[in-house]
Amino acid sequence: MDKDQVKGTIDDVAGRAKRQVGEWTGDTGAQVEGAAQQIKGKAEKAWGNVKDAARSAGNTPAEEKPAEHSVAGRP
Repeated sequence: MDKDQVKGTIDDVAGRAKRQVGEWTGDTGAQVEGAAQQIKGKAEKAWGNVKDAARSAGNTPAEEKPAEHSVAGRP
């Protein structure tokens, strides 16, 4: 798990809580801040997922990697 995934999850949860409190209290400013924090968290988590997938792809054993072909299919 990437640090961006963890940070993103924390921001998403904190934003969700802030937005919900804003809804309960009628504070539209808190609702907007919470929604923005949620979006930031989801973006961070997505970036962490991309980095994790790239890291996993780089660790694939040679026998599982697709065959490499040169230009125009020539060996």
